[in-house]
Amino acid sequence: MRKIAAVARKELRQTARDPLSLLLLLGMPSMMLLIYGYAINFDVRHVRLAVEDRDRSAASRDLVASFVNSTYFDLAADLPSGADFERIFERREAKAILVLPEGYSEDLAAGRTASVQLILDGSDANTATNALAYASALSASVSAGISPVAARGEPAILYEPRVWYNPELRSTQFLVPGLVGFILMITAVLSTALSVVREKERGTMEQLRVTSLRPAELILGKTLPYLGISLAASVVILAAARLLFGVVVRGSYLALLVATLIYLFGALGYGILVSSLVRSQAMAFQVGILSAMLPAIFLSGFIFPIRSMPLPLRLLTWIVPARYYLTLLRGVVLKGTGLGPYAPELLFLVLFAAVTVSLAYAGLRKRAA
Repeated sequence: MRKIAAVARKELRQTARDPLSLLLLLGMPSMMLLIYGYAINFDVRHVRLAVEDRDRSAASRDLVASFVNSTYFDLAADLPSGADFERIFERREAKAILVLPEGYSEDLAAGRTASVQLILDGSDANTATNALAYASALSASVSAGISPVAARGEPAILYEPRVWYNPELRSTQFLVPGLVGFILMITAVLSTALSVVREKERGTMEQLRVTSLRPAELILGKTLPYLGISLAASVVILAAARLLFGVVVRGSYLALLVATLIYLFGALGYGILVSSLVRSQAMAFQVGILSAMLPAIFLSGFIFPIRSMPLPLRLLTWIVPARYYLTLLRGVVLKGTGLGPYAPELLFLVLFAAVTVSLAYAGLRKRAA
């Protein structure tokens, strides 16, 4: 027992000397519990709804109120007649548009079936599918309360859904762009982080520092090969998505390349930054998984809707680069838009790349001093 206790004390002392390892061992279970517990939520609420009410009657306002009061939809815009729906979706002002035609209230008052239309942005298949179900239930509930028509066994409100960009609501159209962002983030971060830490473990990093190699040159030398590999991987993913799943890039390949390059520079810079903070490949792998992979899956909108998350997690998603790249990717691939409507997302990715590369440069320069 004495020998076992001596070994245990020695192990505890070694662990205490590495506070980062201790923090990960204690913090990772709590972090994963919070993310899994709160972010994994397929329920969709607070879908941004724009309304084009051409009837402007008490009956039409009652139908809109039933949508908004359900908490499944939030009124995002009151549109004039003839509004450009495609522009609304491109600017992400709304995920759904409810159109009430002229004569809606007159049809109901005369005992005739009145038609309404719901147009949905199908680029997010999960949200669109849930919104369709909610809208159908709400329309049926309101329709059942209109007795003159309901008494004949006919629906008072004929609900006509229409889905744009992904009419069949195929999950592959929704998931493939998210997979591209996730795969590129995790491969870029881990490849560069493990590459630099490997140099430390082998002792070759000290040999590189005594040469005339500058930190900026070291960063470029370490990142450019993996940049090329990551770009090749993105081409393979998109080609496989086209051949196997029928996912077609509707937008500009140049816009896609620009966005991907900026995203990759940030991810590669973050990998270098991680490598400057840790001493072993095992630790680099753990930090990369915790800080890059988990947020890219759970906090980017890849699978789980951000608007359904608790406020603290929604705030945390604002610093997840995969969230912005995913929005760009779905816009270019599924909607065929350029980079113009996504200037805020592009600006964040540029800032992320600048910050991570600058911090990585400062970390390597400090160690070289």
